[in-house]
Amino acid sequence: MGRRRSSPANVLSEWVKKQSMKVKIFLGTTIAILTLVALKFTVKDHNHFFIASETVHSAGILVLVYKLTTKKTCSGLSSKTQELTALFLVVRLICSAMIEGNIHTILDFISLSATAWVIYMIRFKLKSTYIKELDNFPLYYVVIPCAILAIPLNPYTLHHRIFRILWSFGMFLEAVSVMPQLRLMQNAKMIEPFTAHYVFALGVSRFLACAHWIIQIYETGGGYLFLISSGYFWFLGALLAELVQTFILADFCYYYIKSFMQGQLIMRMPV
Repeated sequence: MGRRRSSPANVLSEWVKKQSMKVKIFLGTTIAILTLVALKFTVKDHNHFFIASETVHSAGILVLVYKLTTKKTCSGLSSKTQELTALFLVVRLICSAMIEGNIHTILDFISLSATAWVIYMIRFKLKSTYIKELDNFPLYYVVIPCAILAIPLNPYTLHHRIFRILWSFGMFLEAVSVMPQLRLMQNAKMIEPFTAHYVFALGVSRFLACAHWIIQIYETGGGYLFLISSGYFWFLGALLAELVQTFILADFCYYYIKSFMQGQLIMRMPV
């Protein structure tokens, strides 16, 4: 029998695997920049970035709904990440109802409804399959710092200050809400497909939101950055929040794509 041919995807994966960490970082950065350039010239309305981001996030949660409905197990899922997600969505919905009320409000309501159902399934219906010992990230590690940061770092608008602080709190909390899920996956070492799809969807969602801010800086010739020198630190806080979540998820997305290209259904997290 002749030797089995490797697919182009596997060949590319093996080539990337052999490269040094510097080369991998360079390749990842190049792909990110090319993607930003493509988005810059194809997306004319910047509001579409956030709509796409929220739609992908909603799709990711619906993947979890499908998993819980068909597989009847919540193994590998962090209840704490879902609870943080529900919290920032509630805060954002309150602010949206008072400040804007548009398509974002509808998408957030869909996400919140699905998230609440996921929490219910984890905490009650499928409680026997929930691995509480692995879901051990203390929530106060992220909730308290986000609340403290929201007091001085919030947008300057005509709305009541409490809503501006809540909006900022929700944004900061969203940036770190995935950390309990990442901790659980690190503890478990192995990730089943539906959970991996969900976290990857979060990574894509955050990249789209982050792309909005980066392209805004480019199109204004760095004008937003000058606001910082004037004492308006809200923009810096918003940008850093998006960058933090994007980088938190970047490592996972790398291993997700690597596993996908190698045809692996179960992901293995590095020690």
